[in-house]
Amino acid sequence: MQTIDIKALEKRGNDAVKRLRKTKHEKGLPFMINSKTLPPNQCYLEYPDGSIALVNIKSITDRDFTTVRILTDAEREEIINIFLFK
Repeated sequence: MQTIDIKALEKRGNDAVKRLRKTKHEKGLPFMINSKTLPPNQCYLEYPDGSIALVNIKSITDRDFTTVRILTDAEREEIINIFLFK
């Protein structure tokens, strides 16, 4: 695959993530942000109001989350810039 093809594919993927995030928030739902730097049972949830929570996932088969903490504004900006391609 040529470099130009990889860049185009990456852009399409990033655009798809942005659309999914927008759609979730328009429905009043949180957007899940996964990170390899977190333990396997943790992720971030970004809520439509802009807040981001670090959460524990109860189990792989269960969709219950327990909030560990709400991120500070500085942490929130860092997560947005790293994971949401702003």
